[in-house]
Amino acid sequence: MSNLFRLRTLRHPALLAALAVGLSACGGDSNTRRPDVQLPAYRLQLLHFADVDGGGTAALGNVAAFSALVSHFRDLAPANTLLVSSGDNYIPGPIYQAGRETSLTAVLGEPGVGRGDVALLNALGVQASAVGNHDLDGGTAEFAGIISPDGDWDGADFPWLSANLDFSTDGSLAPRVVADGQPANANPGKLAGSATVMVNGERIGLVGAVTPTLASITSTGGITISPSPVNPDTDAMLEELAAAIQPAVDALTDDGINKIILLAHMQQISVEKGLAPLLSDVDIIVAGGSNTLLATSMDALHPGDTAADTYPLNFTSASGEPVLVVNTNGDYTYLGRLVVDFDENGVLLTNSVVPGVSGAWATLETVTSQLGASPIDDVEDVADALRDVLSAKEGNVAGFTDVFLEGRRNFVRSQETNLGNLTADANLWYAQQADATAAISLKNGGGIRAAIGQIIAPPGSTDESEVELLPPQENEFKPAGAVSQLDIETSLAFNNAISLVTVTAAELHDLMEYAVSGAGPGATPGYFPQIGGMRFSFDPTATARTGDDTNQGAATNGERIQTLTVDGDVVVTSGTLQGDPARTFRMATLSFLVSCVPDSGGASAATCGDGYPFKNLTAPARLDLTSDTDFPDAAYDPGLSDFSPAGGEQDALAEYLRATYPDAENAFNVAETPAAEDTRIQNLSERADTLAP
Repeated sequence: MSNLFRLRTLRHPALLAALAVGLSACGGDSNTRRPDVQLPAYRLQLLHFADVDGGGTAALGNVAAFSALVSHFRDLAPANTLLVSSGDNYIPGPIYQAGRETSLTAVLGEPGVGRGDVALLNALGVQASAVGNHDLDGGTAEFAGIISPDGDWDGADFPWLSANLDFSTDGSLAPRVVADGQPANANPGKLAGSATVMVNGERIGLVGAVTPTLASITSTGGITISPSPVNPDTDAMLEELAAAIQPAVDALTDDGINKIILLAHMQQISVEKGLAPLLSDVDIIVAGGSNTLLATSMDALHPGDTAADTYPLNFTSASGEPVLVVNTNGDYTYLGRLVVDFDENGVLLTNSVVPGVSGAWATLETVTSQLGASPIDDVEDVADALRDVLSAKEGNVAGFTDVFLEGRRNFVRSQETNLGNLTADANLWYAQQADATAAISLKNGGGIRAAIGQIIAPPGSTDESEVELLPPQENEFKPAGAVSQLDIETSLAFNNAISLVTVTAAELHDLMEYAVSGAGPGATPGYFPQIGGMRFSFDPTATARTGDDTNQGAATNGERIQTLTVDGDVVVTSGTLQGDPARTFRMATLSFLVSCVPDSGGASAATCGDGYPFKNLTAPARLDLTSDTDFPDAAYDPGLSDFSPAGGEQDALAEYLRATYPDAENAFNVAETPAAEDTRIQNLSERADTLAP
């Protein structure tokens, strides 16, 4: 029997109509049922989802149909319905980055990364969510910017929950923390361990929880995670995790709540299964992070999908009462729907769950059309605006890469990365179109704002070594490996102008001493360098340069640079400047860094960008590629790309990619390496110096 036949025969509209009567009857219309049929004390329709984290644009294609299902089932029983997410509501990628585009102002109010994703959740009417690992991929400050009000951006319309995370220990998130157990609708965009929602006249308790391995698979900042460390013994870990969650549950039961749902983002459904018999007074666990498709034999599935197990899974809690575990696959491919009754004591009645009513509802046209379900207008508005951005910017391909381009904060601010090398090389190549004498390139790692590619934690993974770093993936707007306009604009968001300056060997030595002066275990200074045309080794344990942005005016001279070479010219060896200290090198750098250097018109800022000691250079001869005075009509520009003005970093990278890596057959293929294998910037606490003569 085909899935479609099952849908038509077992999910017949008459069944849905009967269900609607049953749901509304629980609201008090007893005349709709025979007098000899006892109604349940309470009926709940729980709609749920998780894991909008496929990394591509599939979610955008599914969300309209998903919203149609939400709207249809909510309309059947609006008083009885609750819509929740168990985390991973987005992932850094095309949709996430598209949220920052000004063309989305009409639907977002104030654009920003991730806000398009959250606007979809708001339009769907999500009432609460667990915090998932991918929700934190951009770091805690970025997460705060996504969920918090900002000007005309209203932030998330719902709270984010996790009882085993202490958000108050992170500076960016502490202002968003509220007390546990408060009404969800009173705390939009806030963080807590638990919340309550009023559904059909009764308070439902919601508790959040996330995998204790969180720090190994995302950017947790100052968040305190429990239990920590993670016990390697699975049974012991489950007991410790249950102990971290149970107090939040107990606080709700002490407040008189007898229906409690745990929104759990554990990455492996085996963890949610393991928690079910260890927790007391939890009725339903909505799993997340594992993309596990639970479905009944009556559920229509997407082509190629197979259910991992039945829907729902039944367990007995530590308090001896039934507890159900539910989950569906991600990217809005399915809406989980659990219609369940409770007795007068709040005990869940497992025999009230009807297959074909409860289960995984696929976002298929055959399903929505049979139901007569229509998408939510606001969801379509946001999705259409995002699609317009992606069509224009994702579809504008500058070049290709076969590898993930590392641009994450912790990497570009602490070591050489392949994206740092690529963009520094692009700046040098671009500058050479204007001045063939340009020999070296220097930029600040903090100017790289994002990686280019996809970061995928495989479903069920809690191991950092299993996180996949992939090149850009194929989507409906671009082929696999394509580096798009959106990728470049996102990664090089500041789009600083490229400037040319001349530095002496002695001045270069001081600049590089400053560049590594903040390096050290756990340190991520924005001024850490990414370079082209030169190589150096440094000892992060040696004396660091201190002082202001005056070149060779340091309060403490740095002793960290051990070897520095420029195209075979040994500038420093064994920490000592070599040769004529006055010999010069023409450098391509950023206007931000050399803002303290007088430009061709004599104007300069009081300080240098990121504190770099460019002040008082001997004969800098600064020229800005974006200046019409310095380079009338930008005649140097190759003209291979035009989405960004000539002379800036975005244009430099786009032009360089089109000239050097224009197609899949000629893709960039230098994979990222750990610090112990870096050759351009050699950290001597990680590896031996191979640059010394």
